[in-house]
Amino acid sequence: MGRTTLKMPQLGESVTEGTVERWLKAEGDMVRRDEPIVEVVTDKVNAEIPSPFEGRLVRIQVAEGQTVAIGAALAELEVEGATTTAAEPATPEEPPSAPRPAVRTTATTGGQKVTVRRQAHLARQAATTGDGAAAAVPAPETRGGAREELVRVSAVRRQIAEHMVRSVSTSPHAWSLREVDVTRLVEYREAHREDFQARHGFPLSYVPFFIQIVCDALLDNPYLNSTWTDEGIVLKHYVNMGIAVALPDTLIVPVIKDADQKGFDDLAQALNDLAARARAKTLRPEDVQGGTFTLNNTGALGSVAGQSIINQPQAAILSTEAIKKRAVVVGDSVVIRPMMNLTMSFDHRIIDGLAASRFLNDVQRGIEEWSPAAIRL
Repeated sequence: MGRTTLKMPQLGESVTEGTVERWLKAEGDMVRRDEPIVEVVTDKVNAEIPSPFEGRLVRIQVAEGQTVAIGAALAELEVEGATTTAAEPATPEEPPSAPRPAVRTTATTGGQKVTVRRQAHLARQAATTGDGAAAAVPAPETRGGAREELVRVSAVRRQIAEHMVRSVSTSPHAWSLREVDVTRLVEYREAHREDFQARHGFPLSYVPFFIQIVCDALLDNPYLNSTWTDEGIVLKHYVNMGIAVALPDTLIVPVIKDADQKGFDDLAQALNDLAARARAKTLRPEDVQGGTFTLNNTGALGSVAGQSIINQPQAAILSTEAIKKRAVVVGDSVVIRPMMNLTMSFDHRIIDGLAASRFLNDVQRGIEEWSPAAIRL
């Protein structure tokens, strides 16, 4: 009999630590190969970690609720016929030839496959009412009679908070706002939404249009699609578009890989699939890795202007705010048009106001001058 060490795997780019949410096995239990053994959470994903071998769990080294670094030992397994080894966390793949300098990680660790589970434990933290509103499940502690209450912070919320603090302390955030006339997109969507729904089985949103327009602008303004490193600025000549998805109790950013190469229908399908799986808690670790830029559709929540925090290690995040009819001046006339604000936070180490304005100019032009001929199928 030999022993092997189960380690905290890599569960996303820029993720440096994970929290043990719940052990699914106890010390002394027998486990089968690929049987889930522990639930872990990070600010990017919640996952079940399966056992890499068949054997017996002899020692748990990290208690529930404890946060440890990626690669830290979680437990020891006793395995028939094995020498003492360690089940290593995922190692980065060799990056493709230039211009793809970004490192991606696989979703396996020492032969174990990391699978994202339906986060049953989140049901203990928050439930959704029939109208979509979040309802607290655990009874909060009360203070001062009934005038105050203490709501315990979940592991995933704590990690999101830490990730946001790191982002603000790492990147000097600058911010810009641009008002955009979306008349052409609104008219096209209204004319084609029923046909699209009938053909695809899900609604036609504005986001796929925005993704194509933003991808074109990023390829023309590569510093917006880059990463700051000690060696220099790494320009990404491809677009892995992160799409922020709001859940009742958290926020997650799944990634559409090579979004600049996809046709409109494929983008719409990918977007619908990722959003649906994010809400069903069935995203895979690779679904949240490798983003080069983030699009945040805060308008879906009714926001008209806001300042988002950059999703590290990216250079910028663009928010599309709510579309509202407003009186605007066109030529010498006052007319009613559907208007939308674009708001962007960007890393001032990489991007100055001129570069940010050029990018926003391209996005604004792409939206205001959009025509059906612009759709890449």
